Amino acid sequence: MASVFTRIIAGELPGTFVYTDDVCVAFMTINPISRGHLLVVPRMEIDQWTDLLDDVSQHCFGVAKRIADAQKRVLDCDRVALIIAGFEVPHCHLHVIPATTIADVSFDNAASSVDFEDLAAVAASISAALS
Repeated sequence: MASVFTRIIAGELPGTFVYTDDVCVAFMTINPISRGHLLVVPRMEIDQWTDLLDDVSQHCFGVAKRIADAQKRVLDCDRVALIIAGFEVPHCHLHVIPATTIADVSFDNAASSVDFEDLAAVAASISAALS
């Protein structure tokens, strides 16, 4: 059975995309820890990041770094955290989280709902900053 991320990538479920290429995508999470929190997800459905092919892993981390630079410019945050927890969905994903303090990266702070208009606006700003 396809993971929820595979279904988002395929367009079967809605997603607010910031970046796409042949290897990975980046889209906003619907349970953000902080404003601008997004996920970099390889198209290849691999459960654990340690099982990714080296070139796919390097590519995903490079995309996450470019996105983090864009988040810093757009969201005026001090740092951008990168977390690979790997428990929520059995499909590797990198959490790229704008942060000012360590409290900003606690999954205990994940929102249970999101303003989809704001999510789309932030996604558009980050996407534009990548260009």
